[in-house]
Amino acid sequence: MILRLRLNWLFTNQKYSETRDDRQRATFMTISIAFGLAYAYAESAHGIITHREGEITCDLAFAILDAGSTIRNRLIISIGLPEVKMTFRQRYLLTTAVLLTCTISWGQKRKIIIDQDGAGPAGTDQQSILLLIQSPQTEVLGITIVTGDQWLKAEIAHTLRMLEIIGRTDIPVVPGAEYPLVRRKEETELWEQRYGSVAWLGAWTPRFYHPPDDLGDMPEGKPTTKPADEDAAHFLIRMVHKFPHEITIYEGGPKTNLALAMSIDPEFAGMAKELVFMGASMNPQTTDPEFVDTPRREFNLWFDPEAAHVVLHAPWKKIVCTPVDISVKTRLSSELIDRVKAGNSPAARYIGQYTHLHGEYNFLWDELAAAAWLDPSLITKKEARFIDVNLDKGYSYGDTVTWSDWNKPKVELQPVEVQDDLDTERFYKMFVDLLTAPTPPK
Repeated sequence: MILRLRLNWLFTNQKYSETRDDRQRATFMTISIAFGLAYAYAESAHGIITHREGEITCDLAFAILDAGSTIRNRLIISIGLPEVKMTFRQRYLLTTAVLLTCTISWGQKRKIIIDQDGAGPAGTDQQSILLLIQSPQTEVLGITIVTGDQWLKAEIAHTLRMLEIIGRTDIPVVPGAEYPLVRRKEETELWEQRYGSVAWLGAWTPRFYHPPDDLGDMPEGKPTTKPADEDAAHFLIRMVHKFPHEITIYEGGPKTNLALAMSIDPEFAGMAKELVFMGASMNPQTTDPEFVDTPRREFNLWFDPEAAHVVLHAPWKKIVCTPVDISVKTRLSSELIDRVKAGNSPAARYIGQYTHLHGEYNFLWDELAAAAWLDPSLITKKEARFIDVNLDKGYSYGDTVTWSDWNKPKVELQPVEVQDDLDTERFYKMFVDLLTAPTPPK
């Protein structure tokens, strides 16, 4: 996070002639206020003070301990030396007032809505939700659910029960779309007969299939709380209008709910602060059979390609993508689970009881997208790309399509910040620290 402040003195209309003494006082004031503000939050800090004609700047680097994870920040304060004269006391009082105002704003929690195919118990969907809830820097306004890894009703039940277990039933769980916009199970089965089987079909995967009204296995017990009466699309619209340009939309599943919100309110995307999503696949370096022959096929985009197409063309202020390519550089291991199980928080006990490894490939898909939003410095390499989805009903239907700036098509596309590499050990540490931390207060 970078906070930049630019302060100018405006008290009197007397001509001001800067002196060495004035520069020393302004420098001292800048240092004391900047370091004082940083140390109010930080575990460590250091800064550089520079002076040029008309301005003194303090560029301060400091670290905040957030649920055991160190988050690096910068505070840049520039004090413009004026053409008007004022006493040192006036300057100090003005600077203090401005910084206190900024501190109040700076200390506010980051608003987020989690749109997720909340399969459970535990697993990547629930674990990503937990990471976002467990961070003291977030305000989770709601969790909107969409059919994806499981059917809608089962995902709602697993999410409600997880919130009961960790004591956060104040967060509304809002039902969304039960089916993709166009794709249907029966048509997909015919498509597979012609073009080959698909490794992961989510709720439609034959070995896990059950009717959409059934909950399937609920080893954690059925919830006693109920989902919200509102539907996901209208909840999303209502929230972004209530908090314009403040809400991050975190998308961990198919984009059906977001596309429906846009069909109702074309201003929806522009009213949000940003879209952060796990999805897309370009050229993942993995031996996972799911991607060896079909490296461009990724479930979240593939399951509802028409919705993904609509969302990726919408006028978001910013889009951040955690693709398969970076996700396969992570791995949930027995050692990592044991580190979480050693904690005594409700989230740690939930993970310890219900998280299990499945086969060889246990990537931290959605968890990485959530953690990288909480601390962008986890990402060590990123690039700008333009992303769409193939809507031709042939072999590549639903596959990820990408361009760079030089070869992008003439149609309107939004630039996407694509994450390429990460600090894996810091990510694992943050994963453990957040899940073993006490549940933040409501």
